[in-house]
Amino acid sequence: MSTTAVEITPLAEATDPAPVLLTVEEAARCLRIGRTTCFALIRTGELESLTIGGLRRVPADAPAAYLARRRAEQRAV
Repeated sequence: MSTTAVEITPLAEATDPAPVLLTVEEAARCLRIGRTTCFALIRTGELESLTIGGLRRVPADAPAAYLARRRAEQRAV
């Protein structure tokens, strides 16, 4: 009797494309900041977001764009 090891990949990881939009919580995790701080960045316009229905979403590239702007500001000082 022989046994064969089978690698099991969760279905969500194998088939889901990269997200286009992030929740505010996901964006906050990407930036390693709190949810309240993330909402404050959105409120001031520093972090791009949009509303779909009643949901607030952050484009997946917005956290990186925010960081790039902040880094450029830091270098200019």
